[in-house]
Amino acid sequence: MKKSFFRFLCISILAFLQVTNAAAQDSSRIRISLLTCTPGEELYATFGHSAIRIIDSNSVTDHVYNFGTFNFDDAGFYLKFTRGQLKYYVNVEQFGDFNYSYIAENRGITEQVLNFTAAEKITIHRALIENIKEENKFYMYDFFYDNCTTRLRDIIVKYHHPSPVLPAVMPTTYTFRNAIHQYLDNNHKYWSKFGIDVLLGAPTDAVMTNAQQQFLPENLMKALDSTKNTDIVSSSKNLYVLGETNSKPSLFTPLVLFSSLLLSFILLSFLKTNVAQNILRKLDAFLFFAIGLLGVVLVFMWVGTNHIMTKNNYNLLWAWPMHIVYAFVIYKNSKRVKAYSMLVTVFLILLLCCWFFVAQKMNNALLPLIVLMIWRAGASINKKNVFIEKRN
Repeated sequence: MKKSFFRFLCISILAFLQVTNAAAQDSSRIRISLLTCTPGEELYATFGHSAIRIIDSNSVTDHVYNFGTFNFDDAGFYLKFTRGQLKYYVNVEQFGDFNYSYIAENRGITEQVLNFTAAEKITIHRALIENIKEENKFYMYDFFYDNCTTRLRDIIVKYHHPSPVLPAVMPTTYTFRNAIHQYLDNNHKYWSKFGIDVLLGAPTDAVMTNAQQQFLPENLMKALDSTKNTDIVSSSKNLYVLGETNSKPSLFTPLVLFSSLLLSFILLSFLKTNVAQNILRKLDAFLFFAIGLLGVVLVFMWVGTNHIMTKNNYNLLWAWPMHIVYAFVIYKNSKRVKAYSMLVTVFLILLLCCWFFVAQKMNNALLPLIVLMIWRAGASINKKNVFIEKRN
């Protein structure tokens, strides 16, 4: 009898301690979760989005803190954006509004409830409240190194004890360019992929570390689920499952365009009429002028902006800014012009031979364009400065 009573007393005490401990852990009455949204149709939404949700039962609030906000009405918006000087800021909104906007765009939402202690939750909540103050909310955004997802990753790693060791969720040989290509290909954004490949230089081909992989929202979500040294995610659920999309591959790709352009030049060259030959000359001038103008843009993006990834751009091996001048004199019977034409021809042939060995991954849609440049620069060497008149 005494043993049974003693056993009952021990069990009761243990149960009481467990309940008391659980209550102590939840004394903050705060729940913190990471929201991960699937990609959208617009280019800026192609890579998904992350935000942090905080439910505070004490104040009966349900807020979402979003570090991916910028102001279109900011003075000099486009210039600041181009130069990498646009400041983003943290914004807070009601969860209902956030949820509605992403469902309206048919973008899936996954919520991971994060396992913090009461003290950690209170500290994070206070830090975010401090962060949304006018004097604290702005930061210099960088798509790869300091964005709406990396900011949340840093908060989680800083305030959770022990700090979670987030593993790689992509192949360890993946570069930044491989990572963004994966998303652009999945969303059939071939023109965006082409433009990004032309504008972003050799730094984009650096192999990512485990931490650097987490600039993408989905990667951070997967890394938190895969953490081994601590249980950071207590539960996970889909708040909205992505519905069917109508996105279909387009046949009008950069490769198709430049191949068609090359074919058009070939067809025109077979037409020996005066009109066709004069059109061909004007197209030659336009071709090299446009490429030279692109070269000026690439130089500006390299030396005139704060973007890290637009520096050391090897696309300048074919997009020479001097082509702007060359476009106006391409058919002059001058030794200097012919020497420049020869230089362009020989250099681009060498570039083609080294195409897959350049320190920067070049977009293969450029190949027919490079071939066209070689042919037209070579063709100008044997042309004289005469314009063919239409014969009556």
